[in-house]
Amino acid sequence: MALKAVFFDLDGTLLPMDQNLFIKSYLGNFAQKLVPHGYEPKQFVRAVWMGVAAMVQNDGKRYNETLFWEQLEKVYGQKAFDDIPVMDDFYQNDFDKSKQVCGFNPNAKLVVDEIKNMGLKVVLATNPIFPAVATQKRMSWAGFSSDDFELYTTYENSRFCKPNLEYYKDILAQLDLKAEECLMVGNDVTEDMVAQKLGFKVFLLPACIINMENKDISCYPQGDFNDLLEYIKQLVAQNN
Repeated sequence: MALKAVFFDLDGTLLPMDQNLFIKSYLGNFAQKLVPHGYEPKQFVRAVWMGVAAMVQNDGKRYNETLFWEQLEKVYGQKAFDDIPVMDDFYQNDFDKSKQVCGFNPNAKLVVDEIKNMGLKVVLATNPIFPAVATQKRMSWAGFSSDDFELYTTYENSRFCKPNLEYYKDILAQLDLKAEECLMVGNDVTEDMVAQKLGFKVFLLPACIINMENKDISCYPQGDFNDLLEYIKQLVAQNN
């Protein structure tokens, strides 16, 4: 079946990063932003992780955003909602501090542009545990804008998370695509390569690899962005 779309992960794929360093920077800065507003940092970080856990376990009945805020409400009550303007201000003005713990690979944008020039759709399949503003910021750190993608997933527009296969099915349904027409590119063996179970072709970018389950990765096509582009060209040529 002809290749029609390429799905990309963001963190550790298009945007080079050590995930642990990024999370430490992001949540540390977020918690400090809220200290003057009556939040104890460790409790706030725990509340955020509760929200993340709820989103990862989402059964699809509600959007991830709703589940996240339910968890904050359990800890802080109405105060969490009253302080949304402060949290919005964090993402607008302080979230960029975490850019310094991320890398930059100019080949990411060059390859995505080349893929689009080939007539393929490009999807940003980043785990939707962030609000859109945080996803747009991280895109920009990697050299992208929202216009570069057919769709990008955020906690506002998603009802599942990786590695739940329903996450991928949801995107396929929205874009009227079949799994066999798509390639998933990522650095996380568990969250990204799982798309293969649906019929996706997959490609592993191991520069910032995450392999929590110590899986054998020799079965996956893999390499750098140049290798990826050659792989895609081969797939397209097979269908011509």
